[in-house]
Amino acid sequence: MKHIFIINPAAGNRDRTKDYTQAIQAACDPRGLDYEILVSQAPGQCRELTSRAAETGEDIRVYACGGDGTLNEVASGAAGHDNAAVTVFSGGSGNDFVKIFDDPKAFFDVERLLDAQEATFDLIRCNEDYAFNVCSVGLDARIGTDVARYKRLPFLQGFNAYAASTVINVIRGIGEHYVVEIDGERIQGRQTMICVCNGRFYGGGFNPVPEADPTDGLLDVLLVKQVTRLQVAGVIGKYMKGRYRELPELVRYFKTDKVRILCDRPNPINLDGELRTAKEVEISVAREKVRFFYPKGLSYQAKEAIAGK
Repeated sequence: MKHIFIINPAAGNRDRTKDYTQAIQAACDPRGLDYEILVSQAPGQCRELTSRAAETGEDIRVYACGGDGTLNEVASGAAGHDNAAVTVFSGGSGNDFVKIFDDPKAFFDVERLLDAQEATFDLIRCNEDYAFNVCSVGLDARIGTDVARYKRLPFLQGFNAYAASTVINVIRGIGEHYVVEIDGERIQGRQTMICVCNGRFYGGGFNPVPEADPTDGLLDVLLVKQVTRLQVAGVIGKYMKGRYRELPELVRYFKTDKVRILCDRPNPINLDGELRTAKEVEISVAREKVRFFYPKGLSYQAKEAIAGK
């Protein structure tokens, strides 16, 4: 097996290439592992590097050295390649996907990642792209994709960057008209956002659907009606803690395998923090799956699902 470490120097609030390289060498050299360190030079290159490595047919493990956007690229590049397994060696601004595990800090330790077990996770297909964690349209997408503008400012890492983006985008405007086709319904009206979850956390700590399961072959969808600026704080407070059931007049929940969204004009789409734009958005569970490996002994099962919330 070959271990391929793909470093994204743009992830997080500073370039960690040197730190990553030293940690990787210190862990792999004593074990005599066959490994390679690659550094991305441009947006999208992590996907290209992963795809190129997977196309060799060699049994590989690919480590996304960065955050959720880096993991998105690596998972997208590995999609459809059964010989490739992926993980994330955390170092981004949010590191949200791994919060589904009971010890997300373990993903900062390359030694633990080298001693791993594996699961097969679903992938979200959105038009011609993929999302591994969360895909969203509307206010949520504007907030999520604008976070990169703030994450390198002092005191605005993680959730604080998301909070700053939220305030600014709420001021810009909250709702838009959408036509949403889901579970045989055609829902027309002004919506604040449509959030489609495979994972459970995003935005530096938002946990909108605590019971979401990345292995169940289904998407967890929240459709949030337009709210007023006075309602925003209360709604977001409950939304971020997974208390959407307390807002039945504003939030509808669906568990489905696909959703279609028609916009009046090109709208921003958030794919794990990466920005796309489209008027027509087709979201579904991808045919391709992702082999995801993680430190041995960790669990990703949702406590809320186990408790029957």
